[in-house]
Amino acid sequence: MEDIERDWNKPITEAGIAAKASVIVRVGMLDLGAGTGSFRVREMMHRIAYPLGVHVRADVNLTDIEAACTDGHDRITEVVDLPTTGVNTERIWLLEHFADWFNVNLGSGSMYHSRTEVSEGLMQHLDQRDASQVSADLSKQLRKERKENKSRHDMWDQAAEADDDPVLDALEQAERARSGSEHAQTAAPLDMRDINRAEHEHNSQEERKAEYRAEYRAEHEHNAPSRRERCDEVRERRIARRLERTQHPPKGEYASHFDHVGQRPEHRRGVTVRQAHERLDMIEHRKPLYSPAFAGLASACACAAFVFLLGGGPYDMIGAFVGAGLGHWLRRRLFVHHLNQFFVTFVCVSVAALACTGMLRLIGLFDPVALQHDTAYIGAMLFVIPGFPMITGGLDMAKIDFPSGIQRVAYVLCIVLIATLAGWMVASIVHLNPQGFEPLGLNPVVNCLLRMVFAFIGVWGFSVMFNSPQRMCLVAAVIGMITDTLRLEIVDMGVPAEAGAFIGALLAGLLASAWRSSVRRGLLPPHLGYPRICMTVPSIVIMVPGMYMYRAMFYLGAFDTLHALDWAFRAFMVIICLPIGLVMARVLTDKSWRYDV
Repeated sequence: MEDIERDWNKPITEAGIAAKASVIVRVGMLDLGAGTGSFRVREMMHRIAYPLGVHVRADVNLTDIEAACTDGHDRITEVVDLPTTGVNTERIWLLEHFADWFNVNLGSGSMYHSRTEVSEGLMQHLDQRDASQVSADLSKQLRKERKENKSRHDMWDQAAEADDDPVLDALEQAERARSGSEHAQTAAPLDMRDINRAEHEHNSQEERKAEYRAEYRAEHEHNAPSRRERCDEVRERRIARRLERTQHPPKGEYASHFDHVGQRPEHRRGVTVRQAHERLDMIEHRKPLYSPAFAGLASACACAAFVFLLGGGPYDMIGAFVGAGLGHWLRRRLFVHHLNQFFVTFVCVSVAALACTGMLRLIGLFDPVALQHDTAYIGAMLFVIPGFPMITGGLDMAKIDFPSGIQRVAYVLCIVLIATLAGWMVASIVHLNPQGFEPLGLNPVVNCLLRMVFAFIGVWGFSVMFNSPQRMCLVAAVIGMITDTLRLEIVDMGVPAEAGAFIGALLAGLLASAWRSSVRRGLLPPHLGYPRICMTVPSIVIMVPGMYMYRAMFYLGAFDTLHALDWAFRAFMVIICLPIGLVMARVLTDKSWRYDV
């Protein structure tokens, strides 16, 4: 701590290993606390360590990091522990911008966002509650400035062409001739007569050019300085364009390693240790984007939509809406007091199931048919599905990181066990017997359209529960609408549910990668460049077979082991196909996943 305090106001590149490691490990800790997997935590730590000349070797688990940092002269090991785990996609997104801001200011260039000005501006406005709107405003401003610059340059080009400046035309012709000769193929052999004729014509052209230049100088020797200055400016701009075309750094996964090419030293700014930690403080202490009431509403919409996709009707959706909304609102209120996560899960699931059953009993006073909907309470408990650790655990195992992957899977099993146990106890107390939903008998076209609508609503609701900005929620909802509707339609055609889950997850990963690449290449605005995991996980959480898991626990509580094992293995097969689909998408689109290096 004394070493860090001594280097607090120093440029971080000149600070000691303790100060450098404090920033590196803290970034990893914040990313881990936001719910991302260990592979992303290591990647983020390396992106911070690379411009500092520090090598990091980190062991990342579910709630702790042990990182050894060395700069070639000194070595330090830091260990951090988190009290619990959770999901905060806004923090994951902001840390990506922080890493870009950090790298650009240290001269290493951007590795994630195509327009680094967005990251730079966003890091200066972390005090704003809606960071997504700040990035959108910055992106809009940059687009407006780019259009103004382009129109101004076009105006100058038109003016230069109208002036018909022979010097500029000669420069352009010479440049085109030079580039054309470099790329031209070898000409056919010539005899001596052709060679002499070509030399004579070349000498005649050179004499005519020399005479033309002399006449031009004599004619324009007394021209106004403004014209000469304008021509010089146009000439310099054209030369700068050529240099930009010939010395443009490469793009792609490792583009940041070459972003220093052509960069002037005075454009490289520094970051002090204090500045880095101040921005990390603001990222860490940002309040949730949504109040408990709005988050409860999103949970209600998500679970009601989930019930429809599972085959439920209006009464089932109403019961799930009330139960899930009340349950998630209570969960948010209890988490504020830092209560044990498993205790909160048990209490909130019980309240959600009872609220759903009570709502259906109330409706049953007017329509007795509502009393027959004994499966709706399962839909009311789906808000506790641990989708993020479930998917990231599978991705960690795909990266051969078994300690972290096994811990995440064990955490998922504990949450599912607590939730299903609470649901089974409520069902036993109020004498519920879930046997599935009755067929709705809808027209296939109408059913497909409704699936698209409710898939969009469901993914949007889960994204809000993950604290995603609204723009991120809408992007994930569009991906989920496409993938989940496709999954359900092909399952109706006879494709096994496991294969449908794999295809849906694969398509979600490919669409997220395509979206990210479109932003990187400038086809979409830069403020829409969200991390893949923030788009893929919410879009496939709605594919998790929560119904299978709850029915397995119900039959297990009734000691009907045959049916319990049947539903448990069905759930297991679907669950493992989801991360496998995402892994296949990453292997196809990401070199760092395609090869083991």
